[in-house]
Amino acid sequence: MSQVIQEAKRFYTAQDVANLLGVSTTTAYRTIKQLNDGLKAQGFIIVPGKISVRYFNEKVYI
Repeated sequence: MSQVIQEAKRFYTAQDVANLLGVSTTTAYRTIKQLNDGLKAQGFIIVPGKISVRYFNEKVYI
């Protein structure tokens, strides 16, 4: 029998961000885009519609 190892979440989706911040998914997508634009300007490769959990937690005060 194989075991599935649950890895900690590395990226937040717009739905995750919306739930964390208590905002609409549209606002969450806007927030993710703003954060991703900052990462892209620093030369990082981004995933549209998702944000690194670590980066999000550094930049957003909850």
